[in-house]
Amino acid sequence: MKIFIICSKKFYNRIEEIKNVLESRDIEIVLPNSYEDATAEEKAYALGKEAHQKFKSDMYKLSEEKISDSDAVLVLNFDKEKDGVIYKNYIGGATFLEMYDAFRLNKKIYMYNDIPDGLLYDEIEGFSPIIINGNLDLIEKNNVMSLKNK
Repeated sequence: MKIFIICSKKFYNRIEEIKNVLESRDIEIVLPNSYEDATAEEKAYALGKEAHQKFKSDMYKLSEEKISDSDAVLVLNFDKEKDGVIYKNYIGGATFLEMYDAFRLNKKIYMYNDIPDGLLYDEIEGFSPIIINGNLDLIEKNNVMSLKNK
């Protein structure tokens, strides 16, 4: 099984531990596009509007390729604090678009935490994500059950 991890850059510090657990269970992990350089977008932005637009466009295309080549996505949606406001189980715009691509490509969508309340709740619920509430064991169980049903 191959899983593409998707999340806000704010959560990159949480990926390594989750990656290690899943890889110990023989699950191949595909890392977020700018995981190796979390400042890549800021660097593109500093080069000007055109460079930033090209960067975003390239990242959307790369994400679609990674999703297409994976069996599932794992959405890491933790609480995010910005300007003194806590966004519970945060999902940003790019992560939402990756979830949509996974849905369109009939990939399983695992969510680490519940769907966040807010404007896009109904849309995310429509993707029929599998909520694991931090229990990575549910990824294997769901994978085994789906293989038995084929």
